[in-house]
Amino acid sequence: METLVYLDNSSTTKPCQKAVENINRALCKNWGNPSSLHILGVNAEQEVNNARMLAAKKLRCKPQEIIFTSSGTEANNTAIIGAVMKNAKRGKRIVTTSIEHPSVLETVKRFENQGFEVVYLKPDSSGAVPLEEVQKSVTEDTILLSMMLVNNETGAIQPVEQAAKILHEKSKNGLFHCDAVQAFGKLPFVPSQLDVDMLSVSGHKIHGPKGVGFLYKKQGVHIPPLLTGGGQESGMRSSTESVPLIAGLAGALEELPDIKSQLEKQTELWQYAARRLAESGFAAINSDENCLPYILNVSVVGYRSETLLHFLESQNVFVSSGSACAKGEGSYVLREMGLNAARTDSALRLSFSRYNTAQDVDKLIDALNGATQKLRKV
Repeated sequence: METLVYLDNSSTTKPCQKAVENINRALCKNWGNPSSLHILGVNAEQEVNNARMLAAKKLRCKPQEIIFTSSGTEANNTAIIGAVMKNAKRGKRIVTTSIEHPSVLETVKRFENQGFEVVYLKPDSSGAVPLEEVQKSVTEDTILLSMMLVNNETGAIQPVEQAAKILHEKSKNGLFHCDAVQAFGKLPFVPSQLDVDMLSVSGHKIHGPKGVGFLYKKQGVHIPPLLTGGGQESGMRSSTESVPLIAGLAGALEELPDIKSQLEKQTELWQYAARRLAESGFAAINSDENCLPYILNVSVVGYRSETLLHFLESQNVFVSSGSACAKGEGSYVLREMGLNAARTDSALRLSFSRYNTAQDVDKLIDALNGATQKLRKV
């Protein structure tokens, strides 16, 4: 069978072996309710506690600051809705960026429709939001600033640490939320260094299972829960914990490589891919050279993204045309960066994992070269 080249890791990653083993163990052996007092419940609770300790260790935070959720989307919603509900009487200004994940943008739009003032900060041509825009937009009545750490389409790293400092200096009650879904396990950071109040992570972006994530909530930050009921997760996320998925997340956390050494390897691979694409004569690079080297956004001008995507699929090469949540509607992120329709309509997002190699890049280049020879320009 022809080798599969998977370059869509920002959409989802293949679960690692340890994640699969942990899921099977929890499903077949430790399947009790972690709230039950008997031994089956105790064993299930140990699975959850182990995952919480591992997550806390990775972020160098306290275990009680980790709240398990069903996804990065739920973590984002919990943080944003909770922050606004807590501070609604203290101000009406919400600041975010125009390039956030839909789970952030659609959530703040709900509050905008309810009369809150929402400021959307635009990126510059590199894909990063200028700090001057943060400085101008954050006021003393800003109740929430939500900014992703790494953009999911371009890999652009956002100035989260500096933005958090600006918020906390200007707004007494303002809370800072960071969507770190594309950064966690790939970029060296800890919440205390970033000075964020809340931070979101997703399991299936780090070779864990879908259906699980977590929210870091700084000790002393109090927001109302999104889900109420039995009081699980210290009252912040009622619902019986999905022990198999949480155990799978623990497996992924265990298998995460050393971030700094892996980052060096990914940088070499990113630079090799960028160089080969630039030399190809048919590709224009949309990602800045200072982006996280797990994501490379390119345009093959004159060929529609969706057409290219399906041709590559026929060659057993899998990429995306942007965020998986956009479902083929085109990249609002690239538009916000100021790229024209020719570039945005022909954009492909290549997203790497620790399992990708230079040979994968070579096969991609060969497949793209075949596409430009066989497909008709639009």
